[in-house]
Amino acid sequence: MLHRLYLRYIRNDLHRNRIVTLCLVAVLTLSAFLMAGGAIMMERLTGSVGQMFKVAKPPHFLQMHQGSLNRPALYAFYADHPEIEAWQVSEMIGFDGQQITWQRPGSDAGGDLSASLIDNLFVTQNKQFDHLLNADDDAIPHPAAGEIQAPVAYQRQFGLRTGDRLQVRTGPATTSFTITGFVRDAQMASSMASATRFLVSAADFRRLTASGGGIPESIVEYRLRDTSGISALQRAYEADLNLPKNGQAVTLVMIRLVNMVSDGLVAMAFVFASLLLIVIAMLNVRFLIRATLEDEIHEIATMRAIGLPARDISSLYLLRYTIMTLVACLVGGALAVPAVDAMAVSMRATFADPPLTWVSVAAPLVALALVFGIVISMCRATLRAVRRIDVVEALVHGGTGSRSRRRRGVRASRLSDARPAHLWARLALADLRDERGQWVLLPVVFLLTTVLVTVPVNVLATFQSPRFVTYMGAPASDVRADIGSTGSEGSSQSGQSADSAHAALVSRLSADSRVSATRSYAQLLYQTPGEEGWETIRIEVGDYSATTMVFLSGTAPGPGQIALSTLNADKYGLSPGDTIPLRRDDRSRSLTVSGIYQDVTSGGYTAKMQGGVSSGADRWTVYIDALPGTDPVALARQYDAAVPSASVIPMREYVTQTFSYATDALRTASLVTLGLGLGASVLITALFLRLRLARSRTRLGALSAIGFSLRELRAQLWLKAAVAVAIGVAAGSLISATLAEPAVSALMSGLGTGITRLSLLPNPWISYLTYPLLLLAAGALATWITARAVRDEDRSRWLS
Repeated sequence: MLHRLYLRYIRNDLHRNRIVTLCLVAVLTLSAFLMAGGAIMMERLTGSVGQMFKVAKPPHFLQMHQGSLNRPALYAFYADHPEIEAWQVSEMIGFDGQQITWQRPGSDAGGDLSASLIDNLFVTQNKQFDHLLNADDDAIPHPAAGEIQAPVAYQRQFGLRTGDRLQVRTGPATTSFTITGFVRDAQMASSMASATRFLVSAADFRRLTASGGGIPESIVEYRLRDTSGISALQRAYEADLNLPKNGQAVTLVMIRLVNMVSDGLVAMAFVFASLLLIVIAMLNVRFLIRATLEDEIHEIATMRAIGLPARDISSLYLLRYTIMTLVACLVGGALAVPAVDAMAVSMRATFADPPLTWVSVAAPLVALALVFGIVISMCRATLRAVRRIDVVEALVHGGTGSRSRRRRGVRASRLSDARPAHLWARLALADLRDERGQWVLLPVVFLLTTVLVTVPVNVLATFQSPRFVTYMGAPASDVRADIGSTGSEGSSQSGQSADSAHAALVSRLSADSRVSATRSYAQLLYQTPGEEGWETIRIEVGDYSATTMVFLSGTAPGPGQIALSTLNADKYGLSPGDTIPLRRDDRSRSLTVSGIYQDVTSGGYTAKMQGGVSSGADRWTVYIDALPGTDPVALARQYDAAVPSASVIPMREYVTQTFSYATDALRTASLVTLGLGLGASVLITALFLRLRLARSRTRLGALSAIGFSLRELRAQLWLKAAVAVAIGVAAGSLISATLAEPAVSALMSGLGTGITRLSLLPNPWISYLTYPLLLLAAGALATWITARAVRDEDRSRWLS
């Protein structure tokens, strides 16, 4: 009987407050949608990457290398380490994008791959592990002679199709292939990887290598019996001076992080947005419950007086919010499934179709249960007020009589000197001051919404900013050139050393009137004491006296000094002023650490040393400053073609393409959060103002009776809402500009990216003008909708 009474009350209450109920359910639905969506996306991403790793078997540790290989040393290293399950050397031949063209038979479609600035590596299928997978069925393909399988990233970027002809200019000749499919690459799937791989037959690989024009490179790869020993194996490898190390070392953790960073950012943005919306929803539910208890204080006191326990009364009100939250979770979860499925198209194309497991079902259910539990817990806490109600006080005074009389007296004194023309405005501001405890909800909601929509777009603007290069261990410049040796063991060509290629490039640049300055840095391999003896550290040597690099602490290195990246400083436990022993070619020296900088390249483990190098460098990096009016893109393209041994790239394009996966994900996240934030702002403002109007009808009737016009009554509503919304937007913008940086920095540091202190570089026109105006417009729209209700209502009933 009691349960039927509860249900009848809930049904009547929901019907009586349809608009309020719908607004609140909509906000709760958005919260549930984002939380479930973030959980589903993270689970799908983990499953997709895991499925690809299961079939492709990426290496647990790898060392990239340019130059000759000491194979006896590699065999000896394998023999000394029984923890190694398998190892192999993968040979590659790299070509610049300008050397690779494509044509669609029977069509005018075609072009080259110069728009992609990463290395294009041609390989054969590995026998043991690190397989390239067919994008259609995850099979391990073996192209026939004359066939080639291109990366799936190029399929999307250039619109390549099966059957297209691909030509590679190898010296004076051209080698042609037919694209027969596209491959997924577990090791080099992300744009943050410095290269991508094409799959060819063994015969075609030998033909490409023998014909010249490419840069040979090798990858030494290891799979372990127990992945917990990866770090120990890396230390042992770097401590062996006879092993090849002219390139970047990469671990499985780094491969997984780079692959997951893009879609992972979207998932984290969803969870962040969901948590903020949950806070907003909780504030609104708390406000709604308190308002309901105040409005129905006589009914509650009557139920208490006739002996109904406070627990049963609380349960009656709790049931209403339980039903609303449950419906919101069900609808939000149902909407999240197709939404994430649509957003995960590129993820499935890049990695694999994730398998459906019990985790696929449990992840969104746990997320929805979290939303449900948080909201209901807050409702229970708020409804404890029912137990504290004094029955006699509630029945006699309604709990508000004395406060109302005191507030009216204060208001009269404040309005005594107001001009008649502005009386409505003074009255509105006085109400806002006196009822600030009830109006505080609106600015808090807009504060949180402003943070919700501006933080993702600020991070996006930072990643897209030309100044972000300072987080890549590089100075600000217009063009960057990377030079490595083109010779390799087993190559028919003697190759050109990195030193001679660098000299040729610098000679050309010094005679170019468009170039204002060049800075060259030689990459040398040193050894320094580690946990298991001497290990390799890669150092860029050059002139840092006038560098534009940004240092977290300390300064640029001078003579006898070295600067370390944050990860290297943490690894060796060093800070500015400490000394670090180094040795090279049996000569040892100690350098003083001058400063610490941030670097996301080369796994984050880099170092900078002051000095001059004339020969013997493993690689060279040249930074080029162009005179005003010079097009860096045209300059880079000219030198990239003129000096085949150098990869010459416009710095802005280098940053853009390196982080394209991350920026694409952040762009999606910022658009989603903007849309949801604006929608939530309209709903919450309309809900709040409607509740305020419902509780102010008697006051509005009194003002109307003493001569205030309908226009003035609506203007009061507009003024109150405008002030509250403006305060919230301004406070939210201030928090986004100050407190967001430490939070984002902590996240980046926790991910092991090499960034520990990220200075956000927002676009002020978007973050501090466009978005605040959009939020103000959202508040104005909700106010306009609510103000229409004032105009359309029967004012004669306000005093009834």
